[in-house]
Amino acid sequence: MITRRHFLKIGGLTVAASGWISKMLGASPQAQAGPLRNLVADVKPLTADDYSARLEKARRLMAEYKLDGLFLEGGTNLQYFTKVNWWRSERTFGAVFSQKRDPVWVCPGFERQRAEELISKGQEIRTWEEHENPFALIAGVMKDLGAGGGRLGLDPSMRNFIYFGLRRDAAGLELVDGAVVTEGCRGVKTAKEVGYMDLANTITKLAYREAFKQLREGMAPRDLAAAVSDAHQKMGVSGGGGPQFGPNTAFPHGSMVVRNLEKGDPMLIDGGCSVEGYRSDITRTISFGQPTEKLLKVWEVVRKAQAAALKALRPGATCEAVDRAARSVVEDAGFGPDYRYFAHRLGHGIGLEGHEYPYLVRGNTLKLQPGMTFSNEPGIYIYGEFGVRIEDCMVVTEDGGRTLGGLEATAIDTPFGD
Repeated sequence: MITRRHFLKIGGLTVAASGWISKMLGASPQAQAGPLRNLVADVKPLTADDYSARLEKARRLMAEYKLDGLFLEGGTNLQYFTKVNWWRSERTFGAVFSQKRDPVWVCPGFERQRAEELISKGQEIRTWEEHENPFALIAGVMKDLGAGGGRLGLDPSMRNFIYFGLRRDAAGLELVDGAVVTEGCRGVKTAKEVGYMDLANTITKLAYREAFKQLREGMAPRDLAAAVSDAHQKMGVSGGGGPQFGPNTAFPHGSMVVRNLEKGDPMLIDGGCSVEGYRSDITRTISFGQPTEKLLKVWEVVRKAQAAALKALRPGATCEAVDRAARSVVEDAGFGPDYRYFAHRLGHGIGLEGHEYPYLVRGNTLKLQPGMTFSNEPGIYIYGEFGVRIEDCMVVTEDGGRTLGGLEATAIDTPFGD
């Protein structure tokens, strides 16, 4: 239990604040371990075999759900299966996947040469000119696959103009939600993907710890954000965080009112980075100087809620049960009911996107599987006073769950377990 004797007495403002931060950062040998260094230089990217395994799983799911084809436009889902990172514009670009052959690509004619730089050799590319109809071209691919009147799964993130174009110009096809394939594959991570996320989460926590050494009275949120970004860069990645100070911490996604750091302020920062495209998402709440008893109490409740969620994470448990485990701790401590103070779901899936399927929220009865990854981010927000959120990412293991990236917060003055 944290008591007042754990904290330095306030003398002068600078002494009080810097003394608190020194205590918070200086206890661990790791915190004294010299300059940051590149941590991703030796990371090995995904291989052709990794992408082949993904396509095989997609084909199995297409067969299971009786999909004759799956059309994915430019975006994260397409990148996941093919490594092709293509921007979205008003010109339709994507690939038709099927159960027995390589993807067939649909591409604006003038972009063919660029597409050939990205698409695996030997895969068919069909082009359409500016006056031609890309939706009819997609229908033609399905017809040539022997499924002109079949079921075409659609990218769940597909834009409306493509959906309505297919409805109009590929009338013979039954258009259905392709999420059973995309989410069915992306929702469960391989050991390699979890490894990328482990490292990304470690890097962000180390970046925060480094940046916290620069906390000072009068500091603007942008100054701390710049320090976090710089620390990420020193470790070989692009990343950052959005800080909030004082009463602004009660806004879960930040206030538009800029407040500089003052003595006794709580400080909340939320951010992340990526390793080989796989994301981290980390939040820490600390105090600049001696925290109030109320802040200490709320912080401890949030930490217990986070621990309860991690304990509830196991194969076969439902997503909503994990949310309930954390929410019960918050409500039992008097910060309920429901979303009154713990104003959002417990967590979101995370991987190639910061927020992705599935979600830890009431009503989601999906059963967890090993390899699923989530944020674990309970919070209590008291407008006009402060907010506390502690966030780490976690993965479902064969017999439970574990936190990604280590360095878990154990007290308000040990935000990285030092």
